[in-house]
Amino acid sequence: MRPAKVAIIGGGVAGLSAAVTLAHAGVNVTVFEASSQLGGRARGVAYKGLTLDNGQHILLGAYRETLRLLALADAKTSTSLLRLPLSLRVTDLQRNTTLLLQTPRQLPAPLHLLFGLLNANGLSVRDKWFAICMMLWLKLHHFQLEQDQPLLAFLSLQKQTEPLIQKLWEPLCLAALNTPLQIASAQVFLNVLKDSFNQKTQDSDLLLAATDLTSLISTPFANFVTEHGGEVLLNAPVKQITPQSDGYLIATAAQSMDFSHVVIACGPHQLTQITSDLPSLHGLVEQLTYQPITTVYLQYEQHIQLAQPMQGLINSVSQWVFDRGQLCGQPGLFAVVISAHAPFEQTQQALADSVHQELLGLIPSLKQPLWHKVITEKRATFSCEVKLNRPNNQTSYKDLYIAGDYTAGDYPATIEGAVRSGVNAANLLLASA
Repeated sequence: MRPAKVAIIGGGVAGLSAAVTLAHAGVNVTVFEASSQLGGRARGVAYKGLTLDNGQHILLGAYRETLRLLALADAKTSTSLLRLPLSLRVTDLQRNTTLLLQTPRQLPAPLHLLFGLLNANGLSVRDKWFAICMMLWLKLHHFQLEQDQPLLAFLSLQKQTEPLIQKLWEPLCLAALNTPLQIASAQVFLNVLKDSFNQKTQDSDLLLAATDLTSLISTPFANFVTEHGGEVLLNAPVKQITPQSDGYLIATAAQSMDFSHVVIACGPHQLTQITSDLPSLHGLVEQLTYQPITTVYLQYEQHIQLAQPMQGLINSVSQWVFDRGQLCGQPGLFAVVISAHAPFEQTQQALADSVHQELLGLIPSLKQPLWHKVITEKRATFSCEVKLNRPNNQTSYKDLYIAGDYTAGDYPATIEGAVRSGVNAANLLLASA
């Protein structure tokens, strides 16, 4: 048998994770990225002399595969990630009240969460009682439901109060699943809760990027691949994948190349475009729908900052605010995230003005921003709904695999979900090769 020669189509997090795994195993890897930049939906964006991100991503201490690959690629996470004990500050702008939940590192999981709930500001005794009862119920049932259901229905069955849902569960659902409560998969949400709160205290730590996402993930992963003999091609969109007797022919605009194995790691909506000779793949993603994420960047005077690096908002257009001065050394720059939203009818200027008005509820002395930048990813994630039939990494075609956060797994469309998918596809390939 000839040595494996693997084409990875897509240089996002899933594709790069597969490439790192295969390169580490000594496999010849070529990554084809259609754009001029790696990272997919987790990449840096140059603007006004700064590097922004096309979207804000929160990592958790429970993201074991992500942290393992970052360590393998020598990504210098001691300086590129800010690790903080879980601290949630969520302000209701209409009622002028704030939930503050902090978990101590001194207690083992899940006692640290129970302590945090008991001592949370902004929740009544009744709210805390029902939240703790639900967490104990989940612990007793190993965070596993007999049958998946919409998260809002599950929370109602668990007698979660309206303040709890509004201030705690809905913001966490939007941050983790980017899917409205009414249709979000309760089981997938519980999978994230289980990993974050049920094993080690540090699993619930917030890992906030202290640099842009390209520098954090894509660059060290790509460097690792090339240092181990692989190749990373930019501006190389794949036009066609053609099965051969002993592998696949990958055609770009510039050339055609033979490979023994293929990992398709492009977005699900792009799958059909490059697989006309692979008809069995066409129906794999038809059931998927998508949710957008918009990030509104507002540059204020350099001395302006939030009370902490991350702030939640409810009863507002804005949902999460990140202080990139505290995180990335970009003083006065706020990144405001709006997840799973309906299409905006107003202009970008009007949207930025609305967000600024809401931020006045946090910092009344705010002057008009010096500039703004609005970035919308229309297909930021798949809609993580109940009983969604997600495709497996292994396909019906020999030596051809797919990778992406939308493939079958326990996680929603997060960086960890993408990394796990890429690693799993690579491991399946290694086992067969």
